Amino acid sequence: MQSLDDAAPGTDPDVAALDGLTVVLVGIAWECAHAAPPEVSFPQTRLLLVLDRLGRVPSSQLAAAMGVSASSVTRLADRLEALGYVARGRSAGNRSVVTLEVTEAGQEIVGRMLDRRHAALGALLDQLPPAQREAAATAARRLVHAAATLPALGPAPL
Repeated sequence: MQSLDDAAPGTDPDVAALDGLTVVLVGIAWECAHAAPPEVSFPQTRLLLVLDRLGRVPSSQLAAAMGVSASSVTRLADRLEALGYVARGRSAGNRSVVTLEVTEAGQEIVGRMLDRRHAALGALLDQLPPAQREAAATAARRLVHAAATLPALGPAPL
């Protein structure tokens, strides 16, 4: 992995530090996605994770939460529904609104991915002395909160 000292000249060192952390966290997310069956793609695992957190929602709301088009959600959900990991339904208030929810089989996949991710993050935090671990967790909470206030980022769905 590239050292934080190898950042491009003129790069804010704080930005370089967060960029390095991004590489680590994306790597953990990628590795943990392998807890899903091989026929489930990385974008599909993301859909499962976001949908599990949201619960049963209209597909348009899921698309907005994921920051993708409704047609992308439809394509991803088609395959997941065929595999038995997502179920489609209709809104009680408006039968023309399609809803999505994670099935029990899909929840098992989500549980395996989250268990793996939590173990990896715990192992990473265990490398830090207690005071640094606490400071890292506090900084992470503040960054997630700050991200929720930026329209381009919105609330963290994962």
